[in-house]
Amino acid sequence: MRIVFMGSPQMAVPSLEQLISNKFNVVAVYTQPDRPAGRGRGLTASAVKETALQRGLTVVQPESLKPPEVIGQLRGFKPDVIIVCAYGQILTRAVLEVPALQCINVHFSLLPRHRGASPVAAAILAGDEYTGVSIQIVRMKLDTGPLLASAAIPISPTDNTGTLYPKLAIIGAHLLQEALTGWSRKEIVPLEQDESKASYFGQVAKEAGEIDWTKPAVEIWRRIRAFQPWPGCYTTWKGKQLKISDASLVTMKTGERTGAPAGTIIALNGKEKGIGVAAGDGILKLNVIQYEGKKAMSAGEFIRGQRDFIGTRLPN
Repeated sequence: MRIVFMGSPQMAVPSLEQLISNKFNVVAVYTQPDRPAGRGRGLTASAVKETALQRGLTVVQPESLKPPEVIGQLRGFKPDVIIVCAYGQILTRAVLEVPALQCINVHFSLLPRHRGASPVAAAILAGDEYTGVSIQIVRMKLDTGPLLASAAIPISPTDNTGTLYPKLAIIGAHLLQEALTGWSRKEIVPLEQDESKASYFGQVAKEAGEIDWTKPAVEIWRRIRAFQPWPGCYTTWKGKQLKISDASLVTMKTGERTGAPAGTIIALNGKEKGIGVAAGDGILKLNVIQYEGKKAMSAGEFIRGQRDFIGTRLPN
């Protein structure tokens, strides 16, 4: 099979490398154009582009897949299959009609649950015990196509979006290779998704990271994990931003209440020794925080330099 691969970030690299290692015929790699990044705002290539160039593959970086000349160039590669993994652009009908067989997508959720742009964050926010990877045939309506394969992994209490994606990327790479091989040999029959079980979660906005301390502690805890590393969760203290990149739930007895207003900083004693914040229901223990203009540090290190932190109240 002649394969065109479309992907951009690091999470897509294992799938591309798996195809190359297993001698699949990757005739071209499509990825996002180089973008400004870092303090110097110099143009930076995507992780997929860097991998493709190292492997001697043809790289194409259109700003959009819509122009006729872009479609014409894509047709020129004569792909049997187009494989998409976190490419960053929606495939148009014209693109879907290019391959002789199908377009196939590596999606990081257990479809039909958590369709959309941020499936891993969605799984954490929902309190799911498991997430996973699905290999699907692409249809015009986002993430609705028939499934070729799926695999699940548990979500641990210490997992966040940043730690789950590398795990899922490795699983997805192996699953893609198995699904592509089985499907091409007609050993796999595509399975239509159950629409009654479908859910959708779109792109995460930067503003979504602001913490509302009147919410239950468990919801805030999930939010911090779901939005780490992007967009990050934050509050304010003394007029400056205070980022919280790691936190944990404080175990409380049934019916126990803090008695403190939501957002109040409290000292934790005993087994849960450290710094906590009273939420609308329960207490959240702060583990790693970053005060505006400072480096990230443990909550203990922060309190040693800001002893008046205890007893103050974070805004709701």
